[in-house]
Amino acid sequence: MSKHEDFFRSKRVLITGGLGFIGSNLALKLHRLGARIEIVDALIPEHGGSYYNILPVEEDIGVHVFRMEDNAEALAEIVSRQDCIFNLAGQSNHWDSMVYPRLDLAYNCSSHLALLEAVRRFNKPAKLVLTSTRQIYGKPVYLPVDENHPTRPADVNGIHKMASEHYHLLYHKVHGIKTAVLRLTNTFGPRMRVMDTRQTFLGYWMRCAVEGRKFEVWGGRQKRDFNYIDDVVEALLLSAADDRASGKVYNLGHHEHCSLLELAELFDTSFQAEYEVKEFPADQKSIDIGDYYSDYSLINKELGWSPKISLEEGLLRTFDFLELNIEQYSGIYAFEE
Repeated sequence: MSKHEDFFRSKRVLITGGLGFIGSNLALKLHRLGARIEIVDALIPEHGGSYYNILPVEEDIGVHVFRMEDNAEALAEIVSRQDCIFNLAGQSNHWDSMVYPRLDLAYNCSSHLALLEAVRRFNKPAKLVLTSTRQIYGKPVYLPVDENHPTRPADVNGIHKMASEHYHLLYHKVHGIKTAVLRLTNTFGPRMRVMDTRQTFLGYWMRCAVEGRKFEVWGGRQKRDFNYIDDVVEALLLSAADDRASGKVYNLGHHEHCSLLELAELFDTSFQAEYEVKEFPADQKSIDIGDYYSDYSLINKELGWSPKISLEEGLLRTFDFLELNIEQYSGIYAFEE
């Protein structure tokens, strides 16, 4: 066990949004490291949270189902007993944020302010890590995108994610809360949402590959980078365990990047998955950011993080997992308590 992993032995850890894709993988890893874990999750059906995600160790994890902005008393009690808090709660659908902006405000801003206030009032020594998104940069001015790139969100979701970052960094500066922010790129792996393209096109492509159905590629020239979930979990652990991360913002990313057409060809080669190239729908194209891939050299320099899993290896692992669990992730089962 590495030094930063040993840090979590017997630590009390809260994961908001912990029944979702990234949160559940983080919970399973922390359980293996000997942490004592609690989860707060609103279990909003469209977001993909599920008890199935933590089924192997469900009896060892305390799960609390409520919206953070609606239950200050319960949130305060839970927050008060934690050593580390991973704030993964929120919604990530860009088009939904344009149609329902007030809901996005509640999920990505109001709930985070409620958490920060609970930490400020009842547990200022706790370490806090927020997951943010590449979407705050908007359409890149240059590539790869580093942390100094202008932030010009292309949709309401990006604006709210950026606001949440500023809330967390302000509470660090003014109240001394040890907060780190990770800006994630496209994350994939076991337990990801695959029902449709609401959160990620890659998950839906993977579902189609497992079920032997053709998927659509919109446009296809856009370049992207991708992180396998194990690499993202490693970055989260490092950011909580290392004091150098306090008050910092880090990009995640991968040295491999490819166009969506190249990715579709990889699906064809690896899984014999068929695809069809279509014009980008006009409503979606208006908020698309074009090419994007990250410069993650800052987190590499300061915390020693770099991605270890290649795109091809990550896709193979994800396919194998989904093939065994397709019923739980392709339908109503994903939303049942």
